[in-house]
Amino acid sequence: MNENLRIAVVGATGVVGREVVSALFDREVEAEQLTVLASERSRGETLDYGEETLVVEEATPTALEGHDLVLLATPAEVSRTLVPALQKTGAWVVDVSAAFRADGSVPLVLPGFNSEVLDGPLKGRLVALPSAVTTALACVIEPLRRAFGVAQVQVTALMGVSAGGNAGVRELEQQTAALLSGREPEAGLLPQRVGFNLVPQVGPFMAQSPWTEEEAGWTLECARLFAPRGEVPVVAGTAVQVPTFHGHGLSLQVRLKKPAPVEQARAALKGSPAVKVLDAPGEKVYPMPSLVTADPTIHVGRLRAFPQAPEWLTLFATVDNVGRGAALNLVEAGLRLAARPG
Repeated sequence: MNENLRIAVVGATGVVGREVVSALFDREVEAEQLTVLASERSRGETLDYGEETLVVEEATPTALEGHDLVLLATPAEVSRTLVPALQKTGAWVVDVSAAFRADGSVPLVLPGFNSEVLDGPLKGRLVALPSAVTTALACVIEPLRRAFGVAQVQVTALMGVSAGGNAGVRELEQQTAALLSGREPEAGLLPQRVGFNLVPQVGPFMAQSPWTEEEAGWTLECARLFAPRGEVPVVAGTAVQVPTFHGHGLSLQVRLKKPAPVEQARAALKGSPAVKVLDAPGEKVYPMPSLVTADPTIHVGRLRAFPQAPEWLTLFATVDNVGRGAALNLVEAGLRLAARPG
């Protein structure tokens, strides 16, 4: 690790930002190399960093000057505001929000999937990361694509409220407490009450479209990630907000180009370092959000096939949306960029 490297984490007091700080500590980044920033209301808060304490600064263009690497764990509107000024400082910038995922001039990078992009020629010094759901999709699709080819993926994503950050977590906490006390809470950040409920809407709907921005994002991001491989599976599905705090569950129907027995599909998935197969349902072993927390792999199980449609494979997957789906991607991509010569 370059001891002169200066790293800024923006959004450090959020759900993802705190995980980013923890991941940097695990990689032995010294506290002196790190600046933690957030909104004005968080200025002056402190974060534990081993035996040291980091004081949160307000994220202003001036405060971000002098850094080599800026990790943005911020909402899309904040990223769009900060990036133009950051690009003038010469810092590498990695953004986890949806702000630049659809921008063809900004590389979309998933560490471990297309990390080589970080070593090649880059236009500008900004890199975007895919969503947590797309992260899981890509990690599951790729070993199946290599072994059998993949034509189509249908997904129902059951998303924990931490996808909405601290505000989403607080809303579920408050709604659960109210319902257990016999009171009917009102929706706030989320479009409908999520406490003891399922809401088939995550994020806003696109203009004049039946798809939400979250759902449309999976299709676009998967197309961008798989296009260089010469095979772009059609990905579509529904995002459902569920009353859990952390972790996303994905119910997947995958149409293979070459039908494969379940045993062969399971073997292909086991061969991927990005995936952990938990598939012994008779022993009550299968993926669950409670098991994937703090695990950098995607958990996969409940593999099934139908004799009447042998090209279709059904499975269930889970991803730690805060860790692997966001913070770890930020840190891994950022440190690899910072290690580039020049």
